[in-house]
Amino acid sequence: MANQKKLAVFTHLEEEFVPSGILTLTEENTTVIASEFAYGLKYLARHNAIEIDPVSLSIADKAAVRKRKIAPAAGLKMFGGIRDAAPDAWGRRVIEAKLHAKANDLPESTYLLETGSNRIGALDVRPDINSLVQEDHQSTTDLQYLLDAAERIEQGEPIPANLEMIFQAGASLGGARPKATVRDEHGVLWLAKFQGRHERLNIPDIEAATMQLATECGMTVPEVKVTRIGDRDVMLIRRFDRYWAKAGEAAPKGDALFRTGPGGGRIEKRLHFISGLTLLACDEMQSRQKNYGDLAQAIRKYCHHAAIRDNNRELFARMVYNIFVSNDDDHPRNHGFLWDPVIKGWRLSPLYDVMPRSTIATERYLFLGVGQAGRLATLDNAMTAKEMFNLSAREAAAIIAHIWEKVREWKIYFGKFGASERSIDQATNAYRHIDQISTPKLRTLLP
Repeated sequence: MANQKKLAVFTHLEEEFVPSGILTLTEENTTVIASEFAYGLKYLARHNAIEIDPVSLSIADKAAVRKRKIAPAAGLKMFGGIRDAAPDAWGRRVIEAKLHAKANDLPESTYLLETGSNRIGALDVRPDINSLVQEDHQSTTDLQYLLDAAERIEQGEPIPANLEMIFQAGASLGGARPKATVRDEHGVLWLAKFQGRHERLNIPDIEAATMQLATECGMTVPEVKVTRIGDRDVMLIRRFDRYWAKAGEAAPKGDALFRTGPGGGRIEKRLHFISGLTLLACDEMQSRQKNYGDLAQAIRKYCHHAAIRDNNRELFARMVYNIFVSNDDDHPRNHGFLWDPVIKGWRLSPLYDVMPRSTIATERYLFLGVGQAGRLATLDNAMTAKEMFNLSAREAAAIIAHIWEKVREWKIYFGKFGASERSIDQATNAYRHIDQISTPKLRTLLP
């Protein structure tokens, strides 16, 4: 039997959460069969109101959405912009452990409400507009406890009272791997990604070095580092959906938005986040049919005009980098977009979730389509899609050449970043030589 649930959606503007609208979910057992959203009139009247979802809930024409109940675009059951504020695989496991529920056995409304206020982006979802913020205050000094709790959740064991902090620190997070949100001694928010006790690969070490190498290739990457907790490594990635500025002060411009920290009277503020899945107006099942060209087209349609050219160049570079490092976990939820308070529009988020996959296969494929040969992970295939990114042959070749200049020395960079010899050996079959992924003809085009 279908059941309707009304939830209050809040948006963090400047220094505080404000009610932005009412979400109505129609659920049948654990499945959302329909949803509606109505913006609050007071929210729409605010000069700094931002849209929750550029595809389904645009406020470019505020008069058009006043006093209206809006359904998701493209026949979807849920709004992408709100779905992105909900937990994904790992966060759901944490919530299920907290509520002693079976896997995927809770209504979507429960997952939304149990996520807590420190979720990804600038949204919060609460039972009503009078509900209070539910923050968490775990710090990097709690990492051992969080690691122990995450391991218990993975093994299906009960969580003792002294480890219940995982219910706040991990409930908002996505991806399949165990992780938690923590603050360092300065108050800066980090995402901690854990190494499983019985995993052969040192994933934190390899992923962190791969992210740092992407920085060398000229891509926008958040600060990452690896710390040792007991006998295991933990990767820490700075949360790029938070920034620091004084009350009433303009946000930092460009990449400084993700680098500025506390001190000097600055306070933490939030950036609204949506995934590539939202910008593509599709669900996970449909995402298998999408390609990088679709994302580039969505950037042209929904991102701020000042960001489009640079964003599409970087998206092409990320696609090429994924080919070089054999990252086939490049699904649309692993591409993100932020509402930039400086340009007052959407832009590509910093890079995240890039993990090389070691394999002996000669032919390799990405999750998203690359070019005319589909998902085939070759540079020739990438070149066939250059026009989708508004790139000339010379520009695309220059991007490829620059990335290869860095990737060819990846072992040296791994050592520079502090990766162990064991991690380098484990990543060797993932990193590809340009001769393996391109034809001689293409290589003659490189500067």
